[in-house]
Amino acid sequence: MEARIGEQQAVIARLEAELAHSRKVFDRASAAAQIGVWECELADSSLRWTDVVYDIFELPRGSALDRARTLECYPPATREELERIRSKAIEGRAGFCLDAEIVTLRGNRRWIRITASVECIDGEPVRIFGMKQDITAEKTATLRLRTMAEFDSLTGLANRSRFQALIGGVAAEGLEASAVGAVMLIDLDRFKDVNDDLGHVVGDDCLKEVGRRLSLLALRSDCVARIGGDEFAVVFGPQTPHEAVMRLGAAVVRLMQRPILAAGRRIHIGASVGIAFSRDGRGDALYGHADTALYAAKAAGRGTVRVFEGQAGDAASPSGKGESRA
Repeated sequence: MEARIGEQQAVIARLEAELAHSRKVFDRASAAAQIGVWECELADSSLRWTDVVYDIFELPRGSALDRARTLECYPPATREELERIRSKAIEGRAGFCLDAEIVTLRGNRRWIRITASVECIDGEPVRIFGMKQDITAEKTATLRLRTMAEFDSLTGLANRSRFQALIGGVAAEGLEASAVGAVMLIDLDRFKDVNDDLGHVVGDDCLKEVGRRLSLLALRSDCVARIGGDEFAVVFGPQTPHEAVMRLGAAVVRLMQRPILAAGRRIHIGASVGIAFSRDGRGDALYGHADTALYAAKAAGRGTVRVFEGQAGDAASPSGKGESRA
């Protein structure tokens, strides 16, 4: 009997050693991949985390966990979304995956990927568990690529690709898809002389200052873009009153008449502005209409604002009543 007990104890010890080794291997793999495991008991909301999750949230390993305190690490909108999909998952006995931004205990911002599944006993959900992974590097790389693809590297404004996507009906920040109220095109006067006489370095400094001025003038909900060498654009949402667009056009002309300091020189350029208003919230035809108005502004002596007044189906031409001189 004693021999048999000794054999059983040896088997138990061997299994415990194998389990400890497996846990160590898992912990190492988890730490290397920055993936932590968590679970939450639905009865009392008690939490259990592996060390990686503690590290992600920058909490002392093994410290007491409080779900309400943990939720405070998420911005309010993210917190509401997390609670919504969590409740839906529990109700449907399903899982979910969510990328969320957090602010750690030390005040650092990180992105994490949360995956979760619901465990049931006799058909009733008893706990929710899953993994949390630090994806900050992935999000940063994605943002960098998006910035390169959609924003002008010189001025930091939206580029032509983003501008065309927006007026073509693709959703962007501040504007709904296919909801464009007006397009304003801005072409710098005498800018070619700056490049030819003073060089492209001075010219680039001028473009940066133009971009800065336009950003200060435009409303927060408007998209300001550099769509060509010395051509800029502003896309307005449908909620922007026509009078506000016209005032901004006149303000652009006045502001661009002020000298720009570049390379120790006072550079004098100027701007012409063409505006087209949408009648149905669609922006796909507005670029051509605004370009027609811009051409009329430059033909009128530059430093002017012109508004496209052609009716749908008419030849693109600005009418006299829509013209205004800054």
